[in-house]
Amino acid sequence: MARAAGRAHDVLQDGEQALGLLRMMLLVRRFEERAEEQYTRARIGGYCHLAIGEEAANVGSIDCLEADDYLFVSYRDHAAALAVGSSPAAIMAELFGKETGVAGGYGGSMHLLDVDRRFLGGWGIVGGHLPIAVGAALAIDYQDALGAVLCQFGDGATNIGAFHEALNLAAVWHLPIVFQVINNLYGMGTSVEQASAEPELHKRACAYRMHGERVDGNDVLAVREATGRLLARAREESEPALLETTTYRFRGHSVADAGKVYRTADEVAAWRERDPIARYVAVLRDRDLLADEELDRLRTEVADEVSDAIREAAAAPTPDPGELYENVYGGEDWREQFARMNTAAPFGEREETRSWLR
Repeated sequence: MARAAGRAHDVLQDGEQALGLLRMMLLVRRFEERAEEQYTRARIGGYCHLAIGEEAANVGSIDCLEADDYLFVSYRDHAAALAVGSSPAAIMAELFGKETGVAGGYGGSMHLLDVDRRFLGGWGIVGGHLPIAVGAALAIDYQDALGAVLCQFGDGATNIGAFHEALNLAAVWHLPIVFQVINNLYGMGTSVEQASAEPELHKRACAYRMHGERVDGNDVLAVREATGRLLARAREESEPALLETTTYRFRGHSVADAGKVYRTADEVAAWRERDPIARYVAVLRDRDLLADEELDRLRTEVADEVSDAIREAAAAPTPDPGELYENVYGGEDWREQFARMNTAAPFGEREETRSWLR
């Protein structure tokens, strides 16, 4: 999705843009469904956190970003990378740990990024990116530059110190940043009600004299309107805000979590009735902007795009293990220093153990 100015208008007045929003949500859904499949086939290593069911909260907000804005998100980051316009093939290659991935195969599922599009990463440490996002907002303010920062995170991140420190500093210094809580009701397997004394998370903004509001995160148009309005306010008035978008993940916390122990089948079924894609399709049909044939075409198109991405990623080369520490250590003699670690690394540990036993 191209990032350009002028997105604050009613998207339904522009049929092409309205369908583009649907196409992106369909692409995110299909990409993640196939990513789940690839994980079960052992093509994706490490962790893999899906946001199936949260498409409106992700796509609706990111669609409001302009060319000078920055984006920071948590480790549930596939939708963000797709929504800023990163290639599905490059994203899938990163999940596969391939050289052609968006991070060269070094980051994997939780650490996607696209610096050219000012998407400065998915971050694996819960809430760890909030102070960094505030730093980017400070840089914008300090340089009197254009743009604002959108910082997305989950409900679980609101109970750690970095959340409070970030909001406090943003408010004290009047920084151009919108904090978006993607509240999917569970921090891993713990509900918001069990973990938060104030479960209406947007109300926490008042502790910092910051604007806070809650919108239906499964309504892509409501998310888009609120985010666009708050980002415009951040750019023009240099005022931060806390936006809570309530949504639901249809899958578990990660692909290793079935999500059935701490949630009832009735609860999941009730939220499936509020599927953000189905709701937006109904709106488009009601406005005579979408025919069944067009919906079928879009579904086929994104399915083919994801299939091509999988084939391309599977055929891509793997990174050179000898470059594992590139871009990590600055000293020129790092190779010599870390050569001594090879005896305890996976490539040398077994041989060293055999020699010790002899």
